[in-house]
Amino acid sequence: MRKFILSYLACFLCILHTSAQSADKAMVMDYFQNQQFEEAVNYLTPAIINDSANLQLLGFLAYANYMNENFPAAKKYYQRIFDIDSNYISANQYLASINTNSNPVLAQKFVHRLIILQPNKASYYRNMAELFKKINQKDSALAYYNRAYEIAPADYKSAVGLADILIDKKNFFTADSIMGAALARDSLNISCLKLRIRSAFEAKDYQNTFVPGERLIRLEEISLSALTQLALSYYNVKMYNDCIRVCDFMLRNDLDIESVYYYQAKAYAKIKDFAKSNALLQVCLTKAISKTAEMYYYALGDNYEATNQFTTAVKQYDSAYYLFKNPLMKYYAGHVYENNLKNEKLARKYYLQYLDHAMPVSADEKKAYAYIKSKYATKK
Repeated sequence: MRKFILSYLACFLCILHTSAQSADKAMVMDYFQNQQFEEAVNYLTPAIINDSANLQLLGFLAYANYMNENFPAAKKYYQRIFDIDSNYISANQYLASINTNSNPVLAQKFVHRLIILQPNKASYYRNMAELFKKINQKDSALAYYNRAYEIAPADYKSAVGLADILIDKKNFFTADSIMGAALARDSLNISCLKLRIRSAFEAKDYQNTFVPGERLIRLEEISLSALTQLALSYYNVKMYNDCIRVCDFMLRNDLDIESVYYYQAKAYAKIKDFAKSNALLQVCLTKAISKTAEMYYYALGDNYEATNQFTTAVKQYDSAYYLFKNPLMKYYAGHVYENNLKNEKLARKYYLQYLDHAMPVSADEKKAYAYIKSKYATKK
């Protein structure tokens, strides 16, 4: 019986060892098809231990980790593939993608290899251009966008990337030609419409923002930058009602921004509707003076006190009071003059202003109020 058990155990361990050495491709594909990437990782990991140079297994495991958003593990396995075969296309692609944001210079190494391996693929040149743009090397980015556009002029992504760089360089004519060709193929391409608006606006060619801008509105594309440029273009050519209409569209679609109210207020003033203009300007004021700003001024004052910059601290409390009329700011200023600057006259001035408007609520404030009142209220 003991021999039978030992024999069975040895057989079982042999089966485990064999299963750990290989993986069923069909099962892996089922995991991938069903989006079971964690299960795929668990299934593949034992197999790779005994076959660490198997490119297919490494590729499966790298991809499963990538799709499971375990990017460090994916990077490790793709790097292992690259070390075995630096011409492996997918390893170069994924290593470029993984490093794009964290290390764009390293990502360039892999994209450069892809360009060597497949020199007529436009997307690689575009990827390289984007990497150069990330590190603010716009001349190099322009060269690669140009090459991508030469290879695939009908690819709108290459057209948009190239036009964007050209607008940065104030080459509006060429950018417009590229966008015009792209929009002739697809008149509702949102990326191209936005760039066409930007190019016309920055070139002060305001009327040429109208057609692409109105298309964005019909598409209900909510873009703060493009729609603001459209509204200002209408304003600049004295089409004030259209400026108001575009601002209304922005506000209806949750672009509840101070500047939108301001542009609309200016347009209403131009058509002599000063009541509406004033109402909108009041909204601007409300938005411009954030209620949290008082807290920021107080924090600044507190910091300046802590660093013995007492006069500057008082200025922060004065600013907070000027904007929000919180009498506590007068108390804090008086406290600085009394305890730090030893200026009894100014301390008394601020404390009396505090007493005139104070409405103490908390126990600590009531205690401070009672102290100030007993010391200064009788000396008016």
